[in-house]
Parts: sequence; structure tokens; C-alpha cells
Amino acid sequence: MLLKQMKYFITIVDCHSFTEAAEQCFISQSAISQQIKSLEKELGIRLFERNKRHFSLTPAGEYFYRHGKVILDEIEDFKEETIRRGEDQELNLTIGYPKNFSTSEFHQAIVEFNRIYPEVNISVVSGTHEELFELLVQHHIDVKISEQRRTFNEDYYNYELKHSECFVEISSMNPLSQNDVLTTDDLKNMSCILVVSKDKEDSEREFYEKSLNLSRRFLYANSLEQARLMVASQRGYLPIDQIGHLPKTMEGIERITLHYKGKPIQRNYFACWSKENTNYYIEEFVKMYKELLNK
Repeated sequence: MLLKQMKYFITIVDCHSFTEAAEQCFISQSAISQQIKSLEKELGIRLFERNKRHFSLTPAGEYFYRHGKVILDEIEDFKEETIRRGEDQELNLTIGYPKNFSTSEFHQAIVEFNRIYPEVNISVVSGTHEELFELLVQHHIDVKISEQRRTFNEDYYNYELKHSECFVEISSMNPLSQNDVLTTDDLKNMSCILVVSKDKEDSEREFYEKSLNLSRRFLYANSLEQARLMVASQRGYLPIDQIGHLPKTMEGIERITLHYKGKPIQRNYFACWSKENTNYYIEEFVKMYKELLNK
């Protein structure tokens, strides 16, 4: 059985006409009819019930049509991906993630992805939420991992990963470190330490101040490590989200659940990438990462 015979058959059914199907396939009507007869002969069954100028599908024909369309679509995808791999001299995947982000699953996903797809060069870039969005729009990264802060744009895929739990890391020397739960009111007299890039302090501060109702006193760190050293030296507290398994805290720091109005603070984390620039590798990495997060 030839793939072109499957294509001819499916085109005939879609067009409801041998004549129109022949025109679409750029062959004569007699030739397409002969190909269908050859297909039926090879299968040993009838796919069409013919009645003068009209035809209908047999049960076998209906089955062949439904499943044949799926097979042809898969073959077309297979063909396009093969061509793309052949044309690409180098395959790259650049992933953006938040500066205050630290989960073992993210590391595991990169290691596992690299094991399965060694032909792909993976790069990672960290930034604030707004930085990552700008990098994505400018095509400097292929996909970003971040919480939802804005209305979804229809030009992008937004693939939900997991709801986060919000914690604060606080010095073990602070009396509040003995609490099982901390509230935003408990922290109102302390400085909030944010991991943020230079010139992005205002937008990040505004989000934490207005959306999470955290203190109006803010300090800034360039990296997660620097922020935690500031916490250990009792300069303030560090808000941090957990969507996977967080590493143990540094010595001298306690990690405590953060509540607001009697409820845990939660946020939705998504993987976001452009529909225009989507590809198989982005989708595979995102699925792999989500599976690790939800084990």
C-alpha cells in the first residue's frame, strides 16, 4: 500500500468527488480511480459503495479514512521535523527563569533533556519577571518560566506548571524564626529583600508591595546567594516561592510559610513561549519539567 494511495482516498472523501480530488492531486480522474481500485485489491475489501454517480463509505472505508488522516498528519509532522533538523546547523534552546528561583526539578529537567536530546545546546538566563518577558518578546530566549503577573497574550502559549507556595527566609536569630507560620503583618516592620537586576527595582518593588502586601521597606540583591547572606546577617527577610523541592536553607536561616489574611499565599507558575516560534524541543522540555514538578 502506497502513501499516495492513502492520500488519494482521503482527498476523495474530503471532496466528495473523484473529479475534484483528481484536480487537487494533479492527476487524471481515470488515474485516481485506478489507484483506488489497486488499493482495494491489495486490502481485499471494498472501501467505497458505488452507485452510478454517487458513492458512500463502507464500514471499513470509514475506519480507513479516520485513521488514515491521523497517520498522514503524523507522517507530515515527521517529514517537517526531519527537514528542519537537516537544515539546522546547530540546535539551541534558551530558557529564562526567575532570579529568585531555585528548585532541584529545574536542574533535573535540564540534565534529563540533555541526556535524551544531546544534539540540542541548552542555555539558561535568569532575570526578573519583566526582564524575562522583554527577552521573550525580543526572541532572546525561547521559553520563560515565571509566575503569572499579567493577562495572557494570545500570541503566546501559557502552559501551567504548578501552584506555588510562598515562604520567607529569615535569620535564625530573629524571634519570629520560631513561628510555624508568618503573616505579612508580622513582617511589616522588617525590610524585604528582593533579588532584582539593576534598573528593575521599581517594578519588582511595586509588585511585592501592592500584590503581596509586603512591607514598604525594601533592600535589593543581585543574586539569590547575596540575598541569603543578607538574611543571615539580619538585614531583612527574603520572600521565595516553592513549586518543587527547595534545597535546604543556609546555616543561620529558617524558611517559614507566609500567610495573608489567614490563608497561604499562592501563585500560578507557567511556561510561556511564542506560538510563532514554537518547536518540538520547547514542548518536550516543558512537559518534562512539569512531570518532575508533579511527581
